[in-house]
Amino acid sequence: MSEFTKSPHDFVGYEYRELTAPADKFSLYLDAYENFGWEPDKNAPQRRQSGMITVTLRRDRHIVNKAELTRLQRNFDACAKEIEALERAKTAGPMALALAVGLVGTAFMAASVFAVTAQPPHVTACVLLAIPAFAGWAAPVFLYRSRVHRKNARIAPLIEEKLEEIYRLCERGHELLPRQ
Repeated sequence: MSEFTKSPHDFVGYEYRELTAPADKFSLYLDAYENFGWEPDKNAPQRRQSGMITVTLRRDRHIVNKAELTRLQRNFDACAKEIEALERAKTAGPMALALAVGLVGTAFMAASVFAVTAQPPHVTACVLLAIPAFAGWAAPVFLYRSRVHRKNARIAPLIEEKLEEIYRLCERGHELLPRQ
């Protein structure tokens, strides 16, 4: 008996799952999960917290091809986690480098201050140490931007490749769902 020939009084048992995804990727996640037989539960509201959206999904417990849909869903989850890791990698290394250069600049500034407050003051040493200190404070912004740009150029094709894999998984999942 198809979904459309069931009477409103036929029992359908559902399994439930919470989906939490980054707000900027939430539509991608929700669209993908619908291709694995899940639908948003209209009785549970969406929740937003710290840039994440959580929604409750439901799926017919007796859906055809459930094992294969679940396998495809797990592959999707793995791909989505890889994309998130790649997105973080765009800025993690450049941020660490920028912070390290800033800390080195701060160390030079501390040495410069110690040189000028010494008895007798070493003004020449103070000036010589202040130059790399100010450079260490100014350079991180430019270093960060250039490194993020370079990382983005290397990582963007990898992300695109994972998105294509996600679309293939969703397409296969959609083909397994019962026709309506």
